[in-house]
Amino acid sequence: MLWIFACVVSLALFALWRMARRNTYRAVLNEINLDLKDSLGDNGLSILHLSDLHVERLSISADDLLAKVNGKPIDLIALTGDFLDRVESIEPFLNYLDEIVQLKPRYGVYAVFGNHDYCIEPHLPQLKREMETRGCHVLVNDHHTIKVAGKKLNIIGIDDYYSGHSDLARAYRNVGDGVNLVLTHDPTIVLKMHAYNFDYLLSGHFHGGQILYPKAYHLNRMSDLPKQKIIKGLHFYDRKAFYISEGLGQTGINIRLRSRPEITVHTLGAVRRAS
Repeated sequence: MLWIFACVVSLALFALWRMARRNTYRAVLNEINLDLKDSLGDNGLSILHLSDLHVERLSISADDLLAKVNGKPIDLIALTGDFLDRVESIEPFLNYLDEIVQLKPRYGVYAVFGNHDYCIEPHLPQLKREMETRGCHVLVNDHHTIKVAGKKLNIIGIDDYYSGHSDLARAYRNVGDGVNLVLTHDPTIVLKMHAYNFDYLLSGHFHGGQILYPKAYHLNRMSDLPKQKIIKGLHFYDRKAFYISEGLGQTGINIRLRSRPEITVHTLGAVRRAS
């Protein structure tokens, strides 16, 4: 009887592993619409948000990604960190980025680094230069201001909080009036931003738990947000909106349980028309 029980358990675990592995290939496209205090044109600003590519354990090919967003208007691309954690992954990541930038968003591509990117810290300046030669604005506690529908949009890149590289004062230095869009990796930074205004913040870091058994208890040591059951999706803190992507790739082991890779299209500040 014992061997029968062992076989049943082994088969169940194998089936669970296969399902969790298959989930890494099944990306979800989420679409978020958010009102802002200022409109950003008739149709709003459309942002393709990708986070946590982790190219070492990325099951979603560039072709899969482009097929998912085919036909979607993309005005801006936001990449919120954890692209890689090994030097030999620089070239595969840059090849993937080459495919992403082919979408040619009207207002450009913007990126921040995450904690895993700092595993190759001596090589980050090189990576930053290579990303910028591809037209990607890499914001390291810095900001870039553009005009959208006649309104100023301040794109503020806050470096990774989890690894101790964020500098809010530097990132916000000389930021003027306008709509503030913050890009950062670890959403925990929102708990420190009482004195810093933002209209929307995009982040990642938690992978939606990646493996939920049945809850993401392992995230509690990473941040105070999971203790409040905040690990993915749209949330508000101090009445300010922020979004946590489940990420495109995986870390540790290439499986997902009760979580799927996420591609997100956010539409901000579209004009509301009377019905």
